[in-house]
This record gives sequence, C-alpha cells and structure tokens, in this order.
Amino acid sequence: MYPSGILQYIPFFYIIWSDNLVTASELNVIQSAINIDESLSSEEKKQLQSWLNPKQPPANNELKLWKNIVSNSGVKLIETETYPLTSFSQKVVCEYFEMCPFNDSLKHIEINLGIQPNHYNHLFDVEVVHEITSNYYDANEIDTILKGNNATVVDAFREVIKDDIFKWDIHRNKEEFREVVLHQTKFLAQKGYGALAYPEAYGGAGDMEGYAHMFENMMFVDGSLTIKFGVQVGLFGGSIQKLGTKKHHDQYLSDAGDASLLGCFAMTETGHGSNVRGVKTTATYNKETDSIVIHTPGKNDNKEYIGNALHSTMASVFAQLIVNGKNEGVHAVLVPLRDSNHELFNGIKVEDNGYKLGLNGVDNGKIWFNQVSVPRENLLNKYGTIDDDGSYHSDIKNPSKRFFTMLGTLVGGRICVARAGLGGAKMALTVAIKHALKRRQFNDSIKIQEDLLMDYPSHQLRLTPLVASAYVYHVTLDKMMTDYCDESKPDKRVVETQVAGLKSIITWYANDTIQECREACGGKGYLIENRIADLKGDVDIFTTFEGDNTVLLLLAAKGVLSDFKAEFNSAGFSSVLKLIGSQLSDKLTTINPIYSNKVDKEHLYNPKFHAHALDYRTRRLTYTLAMRIRGYIKKGMPSYQAFMKVQTHLLALGKAYAAELAYLTYADFVSEMPEGKNKILFEQLGTLHALSEIRKDAEWYLEQGYIGGVKSKAIRQRVERLCTELRPHIEVLVDGFGIPASCLSAPIAKS
Repeated sequence: MYPSGILQYIPFFYIIWSDNLVTASELNVIQSAINIDESLSSEEKKQLQSWLNPKQPPANNELKLWKNIVSNSGVKLIETETYPLTSFSQKVVCEYFEMCPFNDSLKHIEINLGIQPNHYNHLFDVEVVHEITSNYYDANEIDTILKGNNATVVDAFREVIKDDIFKWDIHRNKEEFREVVLHQTKFLAQKGYGALAYPEAYGGAGDMEGYAHMFENMMFVDGSLTIKFGVQVGLFGGSIQKLGTKKHHDQYLSDAGDASLLGCFAMTETGHGSNVRGVKTTATYNKETDSIVIHTPGKNDNKEYIGNALHSTMASVFAQLIVNGKNEGVHAVLVPLRDSNHELFNGIKVEDNGYKLGLNGVDNGKIWFNQVSVPRENLLNKYGTIDDDGSYHSDIKNPSKRFFTMLGTLVGGRICVARAGLGGAKMALTVAIKHALKRRQFNDSIKIQEDLLMDYPSHQLRLTPLVASAYVYHVTLDKMMTDYCDESKPDKRVVETQVAGLKSIITWYANDTIQECREACGGKGYLIENRIADLKGDVDIFTTFEGDNTVLLLLAAKGVLSDFKAEFNSAGFSSVLKLIGSQLSDKLTTINPIYSNKVDKEHLYNPKFHAHALDYRTRRLTYTLAMRIRGYIKKGMPSYQAFMKVQTHLLALGKAYAAELAYLTYADFVSEMPEGKNKILFEQLGTLHALSEIRKDAEWYLEQGYIGGVKSKAIRQRVERLCTELRPHIEVLVDGFGIPASCLSAPIAKS
C-alpha cells in the first residue's frame, strides 16, 4: 500500500496514463501542483515526479495495481459533485487511512487539465452515480444572450405558437395538410406577425431582424408553415415593399401582411432555374392600351415551384420588360391570378407540382401566362418605370447595376432561409441530444447499469461540434441581418456577397446536422413522430431555395476576387490581381516549421490562431485562383471560359471565405461579452467550432505546409477533448436554443 500522500494522486495518474489525457505541456501542470503541495514529503514528491516521464511511463503491472487499489476501495463516483475526481480520490484515501483532508492541489489539476467524469468513469470498476446534466450554466441566460435585442418579439411569438392550432401532427393527405398550413399562416398574419417587417403605416414595426428570428422559431412548429408564411409576407409582400412605390404600398401591402390578399412570388422558370437574368417570360408594354402583356413564350418558360400557387389570387411575376421594342431587363409586375370565386382568369394556367420530398403543406405549382394584360401601374417601379408618355425611365442607367440592385433588395430572403435551416438543425440536435441523455446501451459490467449514449466519446464527437456551430451561425446571421437593415449603408453588394456564402454553408450544415441526428437516434430517428424525418425532408430544399448553393458560392468567390464587372479585360484584371497581391504580402510567406507543429493548449485554443488559419486559407485560395485566371487570360482565353476552368477552385474559395466570415463575426461578438462564466462557455464553443473547421480541411492545410502531422493529430485530440469537457453542459446548450416545450412533441425528446 502507498502512503496517503501518494495514494490521493493514484486515481489521477491512472487516468493520465490510461486515457492519454496529457501532453508534455500539461504534465507541467501536474508537476507544479505536486511542487506546491505542502501535504507531501520530499520523498513522496520525488516518487510522484518519477511517474511523470513521457519517455518512461509507469509499467503495465503498476497500472493494474493502481486500478485494483481504487476499484477495491468500494467508493462511489458521484458526477454531481463540484470536483468529482478530487472528491473521489479523497474518499479512496479515507477508505484506507483515518486522515483524508480535501486537497486543493488535486483540484488545481482537475480544473487545469479539464478532466471530466467522461474521461474516467469507464476506467474503474466502481459504481458511478451518473450526472445527466450540470446546472452550472443557466439555459435561460444563454437563450437571452442569443435573443439579444429581439427578446421582446421572440418571447411574444413563442407564446403565440403555444396555441393548439400549431400542435404538430402527421399529415398523410397533402390537400388537408395545405389547409392546416394556410389556416396557421392566416392566424399568424392576423396576429400582426405578417407585417412585422413592413413600415408602421402598413401595420408593421419595420422590424426585419425580429422577423428573421421569428422565421427561425417557426421551424420549431413546422417547415411547411415557415415556407408558406415566408412566401406570403417575405417574398410576395416583400417584393411589393422593396420593389414597389407608395402607390403599391398603399394598395396592397397591408393586405399582404394580414393575408387578406394571398400572393405568390413567380421568379423561377423551368428552363432557367438559377439564371434569373435569363428568364424568358415577357412583359411587353402596349402603348395603345396603356397596359403590360405578360406572356410565356415557350414550353419550358413557365414559372415553376411557385409556393402559394394554388391559394394565391395575385403573383409578383418577374419578366423581361419590353418597352417600345427594347428589352429593359428583368422587372417585377403584379399579375392578378384569380377572381373573387377563386377561378383563374383567362390566359392563366396553374398546375400542382404534386408531392415533394418535404414541405407538402406548401402548395407549389407551375404557372403559364398567355397574353395576360394588366394595367401599367402594376409594374413594381422603384428602380425602373414607364412614364405617362410611354417611355421607359430609370435612375440607374446601367442595366447590370439596375438588375443586381433589384435582386440585392431581396437578400433578406436568403438570410431567412439560412435562419430557417438553422432552426431545423437546432430542433434535430435538441431531439437527438435529449434522446442520448436518457437512452442507455452497452456496458462491460453486469453490476452497473448500461451507459448513456451521450457518455460515449464517439457520440459526443458526432453531435457536440454541431451544437457549437449552431451557436456560431446564430450569431453570424444576427450580424448579417443587422448589416442588411442598416440604412446608412445603401450599397448592399458587400452584404450580398457575404450572405451568398453564408446561406450556402449554413443550409449545407443544417442538412448534414439533421442527417447526423437521424443516425444518432437509430431507428427512433426514422419514425416520423420524432420530427427528424420531417425535418430532413423539409430542410433538404433549402440548399436550392433563394439561390442554388453552388451558384451562390461562385457568386461569393467572385465577390472576394474583386468588385469587378460581369466581363473584364486583361488589363482590368491585372489591377485586381495587384490589389490582392498587396493584401497577401505578409500572409503567403513560408510557414515557420515551429509554428506548423506547435501543439500546446494555449496556442490551439487561441482565437488568434483560429483567425490566422482561416484567413490564411481564404487568402491563399484567392491568390492562387487569381494567378490561374491571369495565366489563362494571358494565353488568350476569354474571361468566361477562364472562370469555367477554375470553377472547383472558386467553390473552395467561396466556402473558405464564408467559414472565415462566420468565425470572425462570432469571435467579435464573444470579445464584447461581459466577463464571466457565460463568456468562457461561448469562447469554448468558438474554439470547438474553429478547430473542427480546420480539422475538416486538414488535407488542404497539410498540403500547404500550414500544419504538420503532429499538429493535425493534436487538433483532432483537442476536438475530442472539448467535446468531453462540454458533455456535462450539453443539455443546457440545447435548452439554450429556447425551443418551447409545446414544440418538443417528439416522444424521444421527452423526459
């Protein structure tokens, strides 16, 4: 038997060497704790220090002896204690010796090494009093942080969706489902939420940021409701608000907001999905009748996938505006679809898109127009108008700039789609994690109850980084919407580039997260009653809504290269390249080998390292991409073809740019938080997200020599460690999403 001074360290040493929990730098923490431990004699200190040599670890028979001593003590491991391992170690001493005072040196090791019960409760053959979750953090406080300045709107909205009308159910018949969703949409609209983002004069509060939060929370109810509502007030009403003028606002906006006027947003065409500029539907001005004639010229030129197509009585139709024989580019025109009896007007044909992978509560359809005439006043003419004399006029003379200015006003829709995807991911994570905190499976001892799923390191690794990313993306989308709504910055091109990238990576993240949650719940996740299956079908299309993700990433990447025109010559591009080169001058030097293999905790957890790594990737990809394009152009290749040759490179840049933007936005937010435990928690989440992002692209970083094999391995180990450190707080983190209990109807999510 060891003396009491040494015995109290035995559980710690066994864990250290059995679980490989420490690096050389962390061994210094243990050595320092031993040196200042006044309860130890010099001989005891010498003995303990001898067991801390990485080149000569304790022999296996000694490790077995340590385990037997601990296991035979009969002491219970109580996870709910403030310092569970320190308390456990002291109790082991108490079983063998009369004197066993609490030792602060042990507490110092437990804190600084971040040792959690998950690291060791499987190592000793002792009874474990499991801690399902910690109460160290307060979910309400976290929710309050996430709601920010939108707390009043969010809290009120969450009370509204507790109404029985929003009770989730399984719908097998799409017609019945659509009626339920229509009823819910009208209910919310008549409560004032439809007009929330509209001006006060039209029943609103001018609160686009609150609307985006509401959009996310709507996903907790149902995806079909979210999209149906978004089409009605965000797209149809939003087009009137953003593209129309006062006469349109006065006539239609209030009715769109309270859903007394049901409308749809007819932009996408069968033959021109992402290429809005190339839509074939025409809007030809007839001077003799002072009207605009809407027409679908070809078989595949119809509007497709139009939400609200079967319920609406009016459409915002995007078409090529032709005035006096000249094509003035794409404009939006309000076109009545149905009369007071809900019968289609002459010249209009609507077909149901039928059953879809998800969102079957939304009435998506196809629309054809055959020489449909509407008054000239129906042109949404904020950016281009037809004057009384029949001539076209726009204050924005450049057609390209005019087109992108029009589309830029609708960027808020992309933020909301990303927000809805994030809401779906949060719901899936909450269901999966609450399930994992009650579902038990496997154990190597018949004396002890089976382990919780959430206590398995593999389960932590598959879900915890996704929770961290949900926090990062929540904060980022908040900032994007704030910037979008900033009237002091009328030029939205920067925000448009940012949102294009973020919408892509966040909706992809949402789909990946929901799939991971489905698998993490096993067969239970496949049951519709547990919501994840529905979320999987509903959120899948978000990668295509409001712009296909691949196309948007190309847009984002081109925005990163420069604010260049659609076509540019070699001389223009050279100036762009020169600008990029000056920005990269200090970033593209050879990475110091010491830096590329630096593995200490202080470095790997440092936000400056995370920012540098993500910035290096973006800048390196930008520079090499620019060099490739210049090389092709110098050989005489047209710029369009040059870009075709580097599309995969562009996509890599778009992803890198968006990932860096998300992390930096989150890091800035956390740096402004008041000091305290919540800030520490948010810093930890940011670290996990950043290291996970670097780890996902480790192949690229290794190719560039930015990290070495040793550092890559250390990052992987740190990701796993952080997942385990956050395990006690994982339920608090998903409760911090603020999902109302009434929406958590999934049986596996209930206690």
